[in-house]
Order: sequence, then C-alpha cells, then structure tokens
Amino acid sequence: MSQKTSPRIAFQGALGAYSHEACLQARPGAIPVPCTTFEGVIRAMREGRADLAMLPVENTTYGRVADIHRLLPESGLKIIAEAFVRVRICLMALPGVKLDEVKHVRAHLVLLPQARAFLDAHGITSEAAADSAGAAAELAADGPRHEGVLASAVAAEIHGLEVLAEDIEDHGHNTTRFLLMAPELDATPRGEQMLTTFIFEVRNIPAALYKAMGGFATNGVNMTKLESYMVGGSFTATQFYADIEGHPDDAPVRRALEELAYFTNMLEILGVYPAHPDRLALNAEHGLGAE
Repeated sequence: MSQKTSPRIAFQGALGAYSHEACLQARPGAIPVPCTTFEGVIRAMREGRADLAMLPVENTTYGRVADIHRLLPESGLKIIAEAFVRVRICLMALPGVKLDEVKHVRAHLVLLPQARAFLDAHGITSEAAADSAGAAAELAADGPRHEGVLASAVAAEIHGLEVLAEDIEDHGHNTTRFLLMAPELDATPRGEQMLTTFIFEVRNIPAALYKAMGGFATNGVNMTKLESYMVGGSFTATQFYADIEGHPDDAPVRRALEELAYFTNMLEILGVYPAHPDRLALNAEHGLGAE
C-alpha cells in the first residue's frame, strides 16, 4: 500500500506571505507551492503541480481583491473551505540588529500605510516592494544592517530574520478572507453552518435582478455577499458573485435557487462549504460579510 502524501497547496506570493499563513492554518501539514501570480496558482493546479489552491477574495480594509472574481469562474476550481487571516505586521531585520539601527524598511505597497504611525514615530523611511515575504527573503540573503522589512511573523521564521516589533499596524481590524479551492466540490458530510457561493448572469428583462433576488427574501435565505463585475469587455454582460447561508439541499435554498434560475442566462455553483468558526466573531467585530 502506498504511503499517503501531504497535499500541495498553491498560493500567490513567496514563502511567508499572508497567503502562506492561510495555507498553514487551513492545512497545517500541506506542502506550500508559491506562485508569482494568481494566474500562476490556477496554472499550477491545471498542470498537476498542486492539489489545492488558496486565493484571497476580500479584505476588511481594501474590499475585494482585484481580478479574483473574474478568475474564479474561469479556473474550473471549486471552493471547499474558507479561511481568515488577521494581517499582523511585524518589523524584522537581520539577526543582532537593534530597532534603533533600522533606518529604512521595504514592504508591499499595501502594508506601508498601515504601519505609518509606527514608522513615523521611529523616523524610519519606507519603500514599496513587489512582495513583503519576497523582501524578507532578499534581506536575509544579502541585505544591509540598517534595513528592515514589514511582513508576517511566518516570513521572519522562514527566512531567519529577527522580529524587532510586532502588531505595529495602526488599526487592529485588517483581515483577509481566503478561499481554499479544489478540482471538485467537497461531498463530505455537512457542517452546522454551511455557505454556498455561486455566480449568475441575469436575463435582459426589466427588473431582472430585483426579481431574481426576491426568491431569497421570500424563502428567508440570508445573502451575505453580492457583487457585480463586467465580463467580455461589455457594459451589458454583467455577472454577479454571491455568497448565501445554507446548503443547496435545504428546502428554502433550493426554492430560492430555482427562482433565481428562471431569471438568469447562467447560474453556476462555485462552492458549498462550512462557514469558518472565525466568521461569527469577525462579523460581530466589524461586520465582515454582513448583508
């Protein structure tokens, strides 16, 4: 009998990226497969270099992640789980370097403004990097002593850097939601609270979206997310991405989806998966995923 191997998870970024942290939380024993781009993550799945994919979809500070809603339907992948990562920013430097020696830091453009108060208080200048975890790897390989990096604690551990200060973000609510994706829907038994994600395109008739949404209201199905995006370079071919609470086998959800199908040209379920335990706590804290 062959020995079962650990699954391989593809993600965008270098080892130690926040996407890598999401992989470690979702599948602690998995083998990370870093990719340069989101398209590279999907390509790794298609080429058989990865068994699962971890993709970010939204952030409490910056909203939805660009291009993801376009890529998900095209990927052919299905959502099997969600994960939430609090973006905890650490200042790291070469071993033996003290905080007052750090005069300049590098990090992804998105992270720099989130730690502005700390950097200003310590007189540290900053520079944007393509990837925070990648900047950590570069610093560890051949970086100057006066330079630091803003990244995750995972990046510091992987690249052998010392954390000089942690949780230096100006606000403690920045959280990213990730989707764990596989080639097929997960047919395992249901959890206590389920989510269903789907995309659809409404028919070109008056009040089609209003009528399509009516089935969820009349059947008491909570829609936690509804976003539109254009496809094919057309102003009329608008698709919608939606998350709802419940399973398609639940009678209210089944009736709502049947009514939705009547007013759509296309309806595709992208995933049926358990709600993460952190979801309720995050909703209570700052309304993530609230209708």
